Amino acid sequence: MSPSALFLNPSEAARRLGVSAKALRLYEQRGLVAPIRTAAGWRAYGPGEMARAAEIAALRALGFSLAQVARVLGGDPQGLEPALAAHQSTLEGRIRDLAGAVETIRGLRVDLARGQAPAAGELARLFGPAAEPSVAFDLPWPWGGERFELHGIRPLTYIIGPLGSGKTRLAKRLAETLPGAAFLDLDRLADGGAAARARLDADPALGSRVDRTLAWLVEDGATVSGALVALLAGLESDGPSVLVVDMVEQGLDHATQEALIAWLRRRGPGERPLFLMTRSCAILDLAAVGPDEAILLCPANHSPPTLVTPYPGAPGYEAVATCLASPAVRARLAAGQPAAA
Repeated sequence: MSPSALFLNPSEAARRLGVSAKALRLYEQRGLVAPIRTAAGWRAYGPGEMARAAEIAALRALGFSLAQVARVLGGDPQGLEPALAAHQSTLEGRIRDLAGAVETIRGLRVDLARGQAPAAGELARLFGPAAEPSVAFDLPWPWGGERFELHGIRPLTYIIGPLGSGKTRLAKRLAETLPGAAFLDLDRLADGGAAARARLDADPALGSRVDRTLAWLVEDGATVSGALVALLAGLESDGPSVLVVDMVEQGLDHATQEALIAWLRRRGPGERPLFLMTRSCAILDLAAVGPDEAILLCPANHSPPTLVTPYPGAPGYEAVATCLASPAVRARLAAGQPAAA
């Protein structure tokens, strides 16, 4: 093997690590990893850089902010024990689920040996996402009453579409139809977050959760603002079993959006599903969408909303990418011009 074969470009390195190229750039910007430079000036990741990046990715998966990652890599293990304990609890929960599934299968095999066929639905419940919530309703205007069904709702679902596509009506209908759901609208921004802060003062438990999350986000590069406090007051509130959020990025700068979506992706298992309306490429990074996330597109031509897989060439992918482009790029695309000048 030639020495050059040991070094990977950023996209190859990201693929091996299971992270996005944007995440690798963020690690570099925060001084956590330093890729070497080729003679032509390109970034390259050798075995040492890959080992370092793998450690960073593992700590991020445990829920560490970038500042916490830096401290751990610098020799301070504070925070590792509770993070590992939480991860252990998650794994033990999965073991219990698997043990239950094994017992169910064993019982089915015993029944079969006795000549008893499985009851209706038993096999489907064993292998399918029966515990996951689903929703079905007739679509509001501008779709004209067409039927909409969404099964196997993920922890994070992005709702996206161009202006006038009906995405807000879809979001509100989801909040109205899903049991126990609530719609977090843009009224949260009306008073600069003053109402949210008063709410936190009146509810110490909620205030403590929001303050803890704010500390994590700030360490990850976020800027505290009334818009962020108001959003977190809704996200951390008790009550709703599903939360639908109108334009989650509203009032947040780019770094805060990146920190926010990193935090949302690190919520523990069993957390309530979130539907996030967005047109931000910081919130919806197509290269970073994971198996616990889904994209729901409202097309410009008022075809029914559809799930889009985050791969170039997939139906709807280019429409989603266009919605995520900057306003200047969207204007050029609408005029039939290339995205890059």
